[in-house]
Amino acid sequence: MIEQGSIAPFSGTPLLRVEGVRKRFGGVNALRGVGLEILSGEVHALLGENGAGKSTLIKILSGVHVHDGGSIEIDGKPVSFSSPAQSRDAGVAVVYQDLSLVESLSVADNLAFQSRISGKHDAAWQNELTERLGLGALLRRYPEQLSGGQQQRVAIGRALASKPLLLLADEPTGNLDEDTADEVLKLARDLVARTGCGFLMVTHSERLAATLDRHVHLHAGLIA
Repeated sequence: MIEQGSIAPFSGTPLLRVEGVRKRFGGVNALRGVGLEILSGEVHALLGENGAGKSTLIKILSGVHVHDGGSIEIDGKPVSFSSPAQSRDAGVAVVYQDLSLVESLSVADNLAFQSRISGKHDAAWQNELTERLGLGALLRRYPEQLSGGQQQRVAIGRALASKPLLLLADEPTGNLDEDTADEVLKLARDLVARTGCGFLMVTHSERLAATLDRHVHLHAGLIA
């Protein structure tokens, strides 16, 4: 296990490289020069108190906010997103805490939603995701008919359906009990290993973070 805040030795180009990223909202410096690196197939936990800048970093990487300084590279290419669509086009997928499933769509259509938008739909891969996530018997149901754990599986499957380079998750297990959270996270890790994408997960759980490849703490907009 890599200790928090440390950088593991690696060969080749990191899938994600963030260097000196800054973001200011009015008079508040939300991020003051954050840097981190994620390799293909690696799962990082991003921890920190409320207001530390965790969600701000996720929103910059997903195109919701534009960073004010520093640099971001994905798969060795410099990027700067001004919209979520640009982030998706660069191979970034997101699982939000509120899941944002489309209530009017069935499980099958929710799973295909993002991959169809991005023009990367692969029916065989969606079928594999459906099987691995245990959703085969639920495809005709709607989000309101699912448990919290089932909804989380759909959200993860939807994000991975487009075979992203980078998967972001903001407190993806925050509303689940420990056993369900462990089960969902194990499934996500297995699928990340299968695709080789990088995975950056915001969490308040030191217990969950300790099970991941690396864990980094943010404090007052800096890596602690």
